Amino acid sequence: MKILTTVKRVVDPDAKVRLNSDNSGLVTEGLEAKMNAFDQYGVEEAIKLKEAHGGEVIVVSIGDSAGTKEIRTALAMGGDRGVLVTADMSEIDPKGVADLLAAVIEREAPDIVLMGKLSVDSENNQVGQRVAAKLGWPQATFAFTCEVADGWATVGREVDGGTANVRVKLPAIVTADLRLNEPRYASLPGIMKAKRKPIEELTPDDLGVELEPQLIIQGYSLPPARAAGEIVDDVDSLIDRLQNTAKVL
Repeated sequence: MKILTTVKRVVDPDAKVRLNSDNSGLVTEGLEAKMNAFDQYGVEEAIKLKEAHGGEVIVVSIGDSAGTKEIRTALAMGGDRGVLVTADMSEIDPKGVADLLAAVIEREAPDIVLMGKLSVDSENNQVGQRVAAKLGWPQATFAFTCEVADGWATVGREVDGGTANVRVKLPAIVTADLRLNEPRYASLPGIMKAKRKPIEELTPDDLGVELEPQLIIQGYSLPPARAAGEIVDDVDSLIDRLQNTAKVL
């Protein structure tokens, strides 16, 4: 079985970020970067499928050369080889990411693609769905279980108010949610082996993709500072504040 999984390099969501002087972007220098949290579940599930069915795991990332760190991390977990599409992420919208991934997928022809349901930096939650639409493949998003057999994937999905099971014919796109698995840590032997595993570097031109952003970010603004709390004397005062000041009752 040929399995393709994706990873994205993101700023640590627990880091304190600040805006640049003209509010056109974030200052990320000096901040720790790591693999997108949801992508870790996709990588783990890809490795589990390889362990159960054999085959290989291809790890794909889009971004600058620093993204090789996240690819190496996935290779240390158990991936077999990597593909880095070099591009300036500040100039690419979700459609552009989906177009590039779809081109890589067409080139690799995997049996299944496992992705994180969204990236924690932008939370657009579009790429998996766009890739499936562009390829004309079935999709199963927000997966918390995934079983593959006889050319089909049975996926348990997180939905509003509960869960649902869907069955999709392979090849298909599956996006991972939190309960899908428990991502493993890379072992020291795995880290050493990952240094020797190949990473192919491609450009949008190599893939025949012309990037035309449909989404342009005009600027950023920080949320307003939280106001200080207030201590009231009694329940009647609390109800008055909730009704007339906070207007939540």
